[in-house]
Amino acid sequence: MKKIISISILISLLINCKKQEQKIMQNEKITSNNIVQSITENIKHYPSEKIYTLDYKSYYSFFEVFINDIPLESYFDNFASGSSFEINPRIFKSGKYKVKYKMYPVGKVNNETFSLLRDNSYLDFTLTSYDLKNKDASDILYTHYKTSMDKIKISEKYSEEKFVGAGKTYYEGSFDVDVQVPYEINPAFEKAKDLRKMDKKELEAKLLSAYQKVWNIYQNKEYDNIARISFDSMKDEFVSRYMSKEEVAEYWNYLLTAYKSDTFQMQPIKDYKLEFFADGKLAALMLTTKDNNYRGNTALWARVNHDGGMRPLFLNSYFYIPEGETEFKVY
Repeated sequence: MKKIISISILISLLINCKKQEQKIMQNEKITSNNIVQSITENIKHYPSEKIYTLDYKSYYSFFEVFINDIPLESYFDNFASGSSFEINPRIFKSGKYKVKYKMYPVGKVNNETFSLLRDNSYLDFTLTSYDLKNKDASDILYTHYKTSMDKIKISEKYSEEKFVGAGKTYYEGSFDVDVQVPYEINPAFEKAKDLRKMDKKELEAKLLSAYQKVWNIYQNKEYDNIARISFDSMKDEFVSRYMSKEEVAEYWNYLLTAYKSDTFQMQPIKDYKLEFFADGKLAALMLTTKDNNYRGNTALWARVNHDGGMRPLFLNSYFYIPEGETEFKVY
């Protein structure tokens, strides 16, 4: 009998010594092993699968773009650029969406520093789409938008254009776009509280605690919990992009490889400010750094060896509290 009791105590000690994973109160049935299948079950395919993009040209301006007040894209690289990015990840159903942009000075260019937006700074956007089910078809062009310019009269016959935000350290504007998609997504934060109505000091302390909890999940390599807090935003993005199971698996395995790496190092939560998104339904602690390699990201990030060097891996997540509840959930 004593031998049986001793063995029972030993087993109990071994179990208790094992690192306890934190309990996550969302997507409790999701695991690292079933997340790919669970996401794929939500993805549908249609006769026409439009991907909407914003083609942009930028001159002497860094910028961030938001769709219905949710962060989508940021650019803090060259003083002049042109490319495009998909907006489907922020399109939840057909309808009208507000595209908001924030412009910033480009800083040092060659041997000159530009701490203010210039007379000739501008952003130029064109909404286009292409169809994954009709790759031979030409892209469709919709809305075109360019930042406003004032006309400055130089003489009777000559005027020059000047950016309306010239001389400022920051400029913000917006325009509307109409999109038609075959899917309809109800994001997890759709019926969340307006966090702007909470006491800001108390909210920030509560949010910092939630960040630390998520920080620990990544630091302790709790892969099932990582899957649970990643599921909602990943599902919505992949539904909006009509992705195949193979593409979902490839993306998840790419992330897991980084998380499992011996070089994966979570970075301290510091140098941040509280910001609200989605009309107050989402909140995040955003980095306040002026380093262009890190701007536009949240304070939740890691460093990992990639392509022969230690590089930042941003774990950008946004937090919300569902109506009728008191604790944060992750999107």
